[in-house]
Amino acid sequence: MSSQPRCPHCRHFVYLDTLRCPNCEAEIGYHLPSREFQGLHHGQAVIDGEIWYACSNREWACNWLVWENAPAGRCFSCRLTRRSPASDDTVALEKLAKTEEAKRRLLLQLADLGLPIVGWDVQKGGLGFDLISSLSDGQRVTIGHANGIITIDLAESLDDRREALRVKLGEPYRTILGHLRHEVGHYYQNVLLTEPALWDRCRELFGDERASYRDALQRHYKLGAPADWHESFISEYATMHPWEDFAETFAHYLHITGTLQTAAVIGIHLDAAVTNLRDTDVVPLGSYEGEPIQRLLTDWEWMSQGFNRINRSMGFGDLYPFTIVAPVRHKLAFIHDIVTRAPLSPREQYALATAGDAERP
Repeated sequence: MSSQPRCPHCRHFVYLDTLRCPNCEAEIGYHLPSREFQGLHHGQAVIDGEIWYACSNREWACNWLVWENAPAGRCFSCRLTRRSPASDDTVALEKLAKTEEAKRRLLLQLADLGLPIVGWDVQKGGLGFDLISSLSDGQRVTIGHANGIITIDLAESLDDRREALRVKLGEPYRTILGHLRHEVGHYYQNVLLTEPALWDRCRELFGDERASYRDALQRHYKLGAPADWHESFISEYATMHPWEDFAETFAHYLHITGTLQTAAVIGIHLDAAVTNLRDTDVVPLGSYEGEPIQRLLTDWEWMSQGFNRINRSMGFGDLYPFTIVAPVRHKLAFIHDIVTRAPLSPREQYALATAGDAERP
């Protein structure tokens, strides 16, 4: 199921974070189950006979809707935030709004892929987010994942700070959405690998995650990545430990499928009759669930070249500044397999996500 980012009143295109239509100025809210925007009247909308309200965090730019029988006035995405800045820390809350926007985009993609999303408040080890700022009190905030909880430093939403870290660490790409996709990879490694055979295959590809993480961390920051890292890994950071290799590869799978889905929804494709890139058309799909990894990666190879050329025309670096070598293709194939082997239906996803809520009719 793909998003329908159009105003329900004038049908003008709107971005996924839109609160008010830029064309007709109507107040709108995003309804996750239908993947559509709905018009708001006095802060609410009636959808299939049920009342949905604007999220109580709308003043902080959240445009998702909340079902009338939900246990709180916050939308599903906001409920997954376990920790956030104090209510009087307005500077940090402004940064929170940008990070929450990226989180909603992440959750929408996870839902489209049919992945289970069980909240930290529903199940021990469930997915949750601590979104806090190192600039609030000067305390260090370590971006990471532990027992289902993803921690993000809101200071990373500052472009100059994030860019300085990117250059210092020698990274070709660093964004809040990238952080979220990486950290959620750690979460899904434990969620999706449910059989010993899957863990065995995972260890063959990525290495044994039972190796000491502390030792690997110290070694990585002392010696750096091996000189030949690009022959087997998607990034230098992926070389640090098998956990990080899996998470980096999972994040790239989300980068690739998310960008191809967007291209498909807005009708971008490569026409062999006019392009000088290749001799046959490339038409990206909204979903690659029933497709082999070869189709996914071939589409991405050519589409990403086109995107990179567009970025360079604007004076920017490559949109996708990575090279997918054969060992990484095998790792991505494994991710593709575990993600698409048994996607949940929207109804099954809803039952998991709202466990403990009032039962829907």
